[in-house]
Amino acid sequence: MTDLVTFGETMLRLSPPRGERLERARGFDVQAGGAESNVAVAVSLLGLDSVWLSKLPDSPLGRRVVRELRGHGVRTGIAWDTSAEKRLGTYYLEHGGVPRGTEVIYDRAGASVTTATPDELATGVVADADTFYTSGITPALSDTLKETTAALFEVANEGGTTIAFDLNYRSKLWSAASAKGTYEALLPHVDVLFAAERDAREVLDRSGDAVQIAHGLATDFDADTVVVTRGDKGAVGIRGGEVFEQPVYESETHDAIGTGDAFVGGFLTARARGGDVERCLAYGAATASLKRTIEGDIAVVTPAEVEAVISEDDAEISR
Repeated sequence: MTDLVTFGETMLRLSPPRGERLERARGFDVQAGGAESNVAVAVSLLGLDSVWLSKLPDSPLGRRVVRELRGHGVRTGIAWDTSAEKRLGTYYLEHGGVPRGTEVIYDRAGASVTTATPDELATGVVADADTFYTSGITPALSDTLKETTAALFEVANEGGTTIAFDLNYRSKLWSAASAKGTYEALLPHVDVLFAAERDAREVLDRSGDAVQIAHGLATDFDADTVVVTRGDKGAVGIRGGEVFEQPVYESETHDAIGTGDAFVGGFLTARARGGDVERCLAYGAATASLKRTIEGDIAVVTPAEVEAVISEDDAEISR
């Protein structure tokens, strides 16, 4: 049985050298990046078996993505697009400190993945997996992917596969109203829900503090586990009515992109190994803290590094 199967878009990320503006850039660092593949890589590097499903253009760019992910140990199930319209989405990332900030520019409209249908995908691996994961980015990309996401949830439900889902709202992809309708149709099928506090408030119209939001989501959608993340304030997890709180682990931020995906990957890894919510939150937070020190979307970390972060923090606690 595969530990984790994910489905979603992966783009190529193009970044000029730090301090250089996009409009003056003569060269770019190129890396693969996408929420679901980021999670699959984190799980793989932390020692479990992961598969990433998607649709890619049958081109050098599509093969570039596959080679990078396979290089991190992720198995891939790809529907290859051979049409004349095939393309791979890209995004441009310009790092900037205060006061300029970091800017992201997407060029992903019409990417091959937006046409992916269930009959093109290896749905059998979803039914046979321990956990299936996707994020709210995937159904935001096209009406076809809304239908495909719902169909994959049905496959997972029928196979007894745990479904994990991160709201991962992106205002550049769709409106809050559109997202809310789609989320509320999917959430009754979700077993493990991740939600940024801001997304729960802005999109699902939730009020109260993070604990109240987690309780409300767990009750309304009958989720087994709900995790509400709060940025630098850490995360709250709830299961069976019991609440757990996890602070962030201190880290020096080199590149924050992909931190949330690293958290999810760490959490799901610990869960697959039988960890309770407290252990899963700590493992997710430690993985996320390490990711912030690494260039690129992907958390290139080891289990020993994650354990060291947790152990060093525990050593400073007086009990």
